[in-house]
Amino acid sequence: MDLTTLGIFQVVVAEMSVTKAASRLGRAQSNVSTRIQQLEEALGAPLFHRDGKRLQLTERGEVFLDYSRRLLALADEARQAMHPTEPGGALRIGAMESTAATRLPALASAYHQQWPGVQLSVRTGHSQGLLAALHGEQLDCAFLALLPHEQEAPHAHLAAQQLVGEPVFAERIMLLVAATHPFAQAPADTPLRLAAFKPGCTYRALGQRWLSNQWPATGRQLETQEVNSYDEMIARVAAGQCAGFVPQSVLERNGALPGVRVSHALNADTWLVHRQGYHTPALAQLSALARQGVAP
Repeated sequence: MDLTTLGIFQVVVAEMSVTKAASRLGRAQSNVSTRIQQLEEALGAPLFHRDGKRLQLTERGEVFLDYSRRLLALADEARQAMHPTEPGGALRIGAMESTAATRLPALASAYHQQWPGVQLSVRTGHSQGLLAALHGEQLDCAFLALLPHEQEAPHAHLAAQQLVGEPVFAERIMLLVAATHPFAQAPADTPLRLAAFKPGCTYRALGQRWLSNQWPATGRQLETQEVNSYDEMIARVAAGQCAGFVPQSVLERNGALPGVRVSHALNADTWLVHRQGYHTPALAQLSALARQGVAP
């Protein structure tokens, strides 16, 4: 069970095909098959169900996949620790959709120009999903927002989860509603449907709490319509169907919205968070660039 074999295993899982994995790795198909068979023999457990050329992870294969990711990540971290002043290796970054769209492109570009040897990868999701990926060691760091109750003592809440973080971007969260919507005229007495991402999105939780604090009756009657993107959210607002909470940075990217009333509702910092004990030059440089305000 060496690191090379673990890497081959992960590529086979990604492709769910020995043939495709061999092509991607530049190896003979027989070599990849032999490596997987030897790994299964070493573990004493089947990792894949085989139906002809089709593969599917077994239950034990799913368990081992998580361990293989952690083992490879730890090995990469160990390599980086041997060169404490020279960023290298891989850095797996998680980011909220809004951060990935508006903040990360400039930051990643500046980072790559300075440290082209670091292999950056980006995964998007809502804040709670990113936290789960951090705990599962599928990510090395993540740009996310803290839940309302966590904002009172953020460092203590992170420490309780064995995490460390710092605020790097200040976001203004705007409330959007069509100018013709009854809520725009009489918010205290109007039921409201909120367009929002799935539960786990911090902006959704912050917006719901803000509405309940501002207009308790509206908050009690609030309905939620789930969307998959800010573009869909804004379109539903413009069509008069819903209200929505959108970061100002996203609105600046989209331009003017005729017929939509936009008002500042609340502020929410974006934090760069990582696991306690995870220290690499690659992460340190990302943190430094973010603090310098490289992103818009």
